[in-house]
Amino acid sequence: MPKVLLVEDNEMNRDMLSRRLIRKGFEVAIAVDGAEGVAMATAQKPDIILMDISLPVFDGLEATRRIKADEPTAKIPVIALTAHALGEDRDKALAAGCDDYDTKPIDLPRLLEKIDTLLKKNTAP
Repeated sequence: MPKVLLVEDNEMNRDMLSRRLIRKGFEVAIAVDGAEGVAMATAQKPDIILMDISLPVFDGLEATRRIKADEPTAKIPVIALTAHALGEDRDKALAAGCDDYDTKPIDLPRLLEKIDTLLKKNTAP
């Protein structure tokens, strides 16, 4: 069962998405700010990270840069999650090292497809 690290400061979003992912067969770990997200990525080595962009302590872009700069976590795929749907927001997320980008409110089938694609790509020989 793939392990997802969900880094989300909004309790309602966190609760809803984590329950939906668990129902789909994922193990879910939760971090509530950027610093905790980086620490948990390092400690738990999840299969994939869902990273909110607007986070306390440091934002999701900085958290992603730190995860991608650290050799043990650099290859973990990161999907940016944000309510900002502008092209420049997508570009910023990808420039920070995110492997993909999705907008809120979350469209679960679309997000699951992105997760599946990245997990398959990450485990390919």
